[in-house]
Amino acid sequence: IPENYLSSFLTDLRMMMVLTGVQAAAIFSPIMAGSRVTPIQMVARTKIAEFAYGLPGGKNILGEFDPAGFLEGKDKLEVYRLREAELAHGRVSMLASLGFLVQEKFHPLFSGDGGPAIDQIPALPIWLWGVMLAGIGYAEQIRIAKGWAKLDPETNTAASALREGYYPGDLGFDPLNLKPEDPAEFALMQEKELSHCRLAMIAAAGFLAQEAVTGKTWGDYWGDYSW
Repeated sequence: IPENYLSSFLTDLRMMMVLTGVQAAAIFSPIMAGSRVTPIQMVARTKIAEFAYGLPGGKNILGEFDPAGFLEGKDKLEVYRLREAELAHGRVSMLASLGFLVQEKFHPLFSGDGGPAIDQIPALPIWLWGVMLAGIGYAEQIRIAKGWAKLDPETNTAASALREGYYPGDLGFDPLNLKPEDPAEFALMQEKELSHCRLAMIAAAGFLAQEAVTGKTWGDYWGDYSW
């Protein structure tokens, strides 16, 4: 028998013996006693879970940012529920921040006399309030129908907040066909959206606080009301 073949055979034999020993030790160990979990499944379960169960948000300048520990001890459905809430508030905040900027120059629904929006909103006609509430209710109904679990008629509760298999924020709304087909590009777009959502929530809160404290719009306060 050629020496190289013999050496290869002995190496493979040693490897098989080592693997057999590991398998036997795992099967007869106290941890595995009485368990139907295979050693391969045991190894798989000991792997560290991905940040936020693989949801976007960990690949940005802040990294896996969770200083308040909102994700600690949470299961997948609960983390998904938190992300759904974050995306919903973030998307509304992006529209709100844009509205604060645009309404300084373009305000067909308001008098244009200046002053915080909170002071002008009560002056809107009743029919417009009805249109806005109907639009908000319709949008929320679609979101609930797509993502939220149905209630049990007897207990009036649900086993979980979100439907099984629902991905946070995936409402199927893409009229401009912006969703990339490439998974890597889509993941990058999700990261960008989440970052913009978080920034917009801070920006919208800043706009509201500034108007509440100063009693002026941002353009008027900074001396550029004519913008």
